[in-house]
Amino acid sequence: MSLHPLMESLAACIRQRWQGLSGLTPLPLAPDLEEISGSLDGEALFIRNELAAARGLRKLHLETARLGAGLQILHCVFFPDPRFDLPVFGADVVASPAGVSAAIADLSPTREHLPAAIGAALASRPCFAFRQRRELPPWGSIFSPHVCFIRPDGIDEEQGFIDWVDTLLDVLSEAIAAGVPDPAEAPATVERWHGQLGYCRQQKRNDKTRRVLEKAFNPAWADRYIEDLLFDDPPAL
Repeated sequence: MSLHPLMESLAACIRQRWQGLSGLTPLPLAPDLEEISGSLDGEALFIRNELAAARGLRKLHLETARLGAGLQILHCVFFPDPRFDLPVFGADVVASPAGVSAAIADLSPTREHLPAAIGAALASRPCFAFRQRRELPPWGSIFSPHVCFIRPDGIDEEQGFIDWVDTLLDVLSEAIAAGVPDPAEAPATVERWHGQLGYCRQQKRNDKTRRVLEKAFNPAWADRYIEDLLFDDPPAL
């Protein structure tokens, strides 16, 4: 499945950072969710999913999708183990033959604010001065002040976005390496668990994703895909 060059480069960047994580372990993925084929409005829809876990992260998920010769999507989320004081990493890119229409990346807090060390690290490594910032969706309260949501304007901005994602993953990797887990019953762990649950539930408010999946497959399949794979609730503590 060939993708837009930005997506190819971004996926390679994410996989490289992914492979460098301690305790990396593949997660089981049902065969019918690993590589998915369907049809939407007469065009072939293909989706590929990659899934793993690592120290400090309960789930790493990379999804790439293509609809015919048109729409292409890259979606990636790293969900932290709530025992660790870590944010959620998320990145999404939407492209078509006309170019990349949207690219977003963030380290999103699971408490009121990002951990102090992560906030300071991001503040000291400013983002590229993108020319076309986009407005966050109504459910965008889950994002941090450092969220980057843009329409890339040229190859330099596409590379700037890749560099920012790499920065986010570098900062996250350093925090994971330095992190010490709290007990499952600790108040901070419980607070982070509820924060991650809120993140997942806010993401599920994105009706565009659900409508596309329902149309290409069926409502029951769309529910399973969203609830069990894309934004599954964190396991009970």
